[in-house]
Amino acid sequence: MATPILRCPTSLNHHRLFSSPSPNPLLFDPTDKRVPPLAPPPLFSAVPSAASRPIRSESSFYFGTHLVPHPKKIDKGGEDAFFVSNYNGGVLAVADGVSGWAERNVDPALFSQELIMNASHLVEDEEVNYDPQILLRKAHAATSSIGSAAIIVAMLEKSGILKVASVGDCGLRVVREGQAIFSIPPQEHYFDCPYQLSSEIITQTYRDAMVCNLELLERDTIVMGSDGLFDNVYDHEIVSTVSRYKDVAEAAKVLGNLASYHSKDSSFDSPYSMEARSRGFDVPLWKKLLGMKLTGGKLDDITVIVGKVVNS
Repeated sequence: MATPILRCPTSLNHHRLFSSPSPNPLLFDPTDKRVPPLAPPPLFSAVPSAASRPIRSESSFYFGTHLVPHPKKIDKGGEDAFFVSNYNGGVLAVADGVSGWAERNVDPALFSQELIMNASHLVEDEEVNYDPQILLRKAHAATSSIGSAAIIVAMLEKSGILKVASVGDCGLRVVREGQAIFSIPPQEHYFDCPYQLSSEIITQTYRDAMVCNLELLERDTIVMGSDGLFDNVYDHEIVSTVSRYKDVAEAAKVLGNLASYHSKDSSFDSPYSMEARSRGFDVPLWKKLLGMKLTGGKLDDITVIVGKVVNS
């Protein structure tokens, strides 16, 4: 995530932890950005989805993952980190390190990696009590690395209730019967400057997280990832991919590679370029007069987790 550092304007048993598997090349590389103003964000709460049939007990995920580092960060594996766990019904988490810290000679990957490692260790903590917002609080408090990151955590109860807490612009989609029925919107101070948990004294905290609970049905699919996925792949492409590829590992790989392909295509009218134009970023006037517009994918680390709900 090539985003600015957020700071005060005046200033494994059943857990699997990952920071970076397969390198892949990923044109629209976001430029260095400004320091945002600090503004208290509203808390978002989603209403549970209406279920057409009752949820059976003992729901769980089986999942597949894929990570494609930014082409300039392949050597260190990128700055995203994630973990998946089969504890209870399943726990999924993605953190996206803020690359602006590199300007201060800080490795942006260290914060996201430690934050995710702490979260994975605290999943079964009694005080966390299987609450993703409390997990964010404790994982953030335990992180000593300098830096910041956007993060999303999803925890599935065996009853079929999915509990989500998110700070920033990592995303989640729920796909049911060929339709995307739910999504987590990004939290931003301004375009390309997301909310983030940070080592700075003044920062967003777990209290600023979007929190929602929703019922999942058997065969529902969730797609979670860093903004490198959702900035380069449209929802209809996500739906068609998970509908076509029944194997979750294959679906995650296809989505990651699709995002990578789009990110390199300067003519692709990506979700990122469309959003940029809607915020007033576009080509110079003389190019507009020639019928041209801002297009292109966004070079970034790309993390994808695909989870399918099964009932025992």
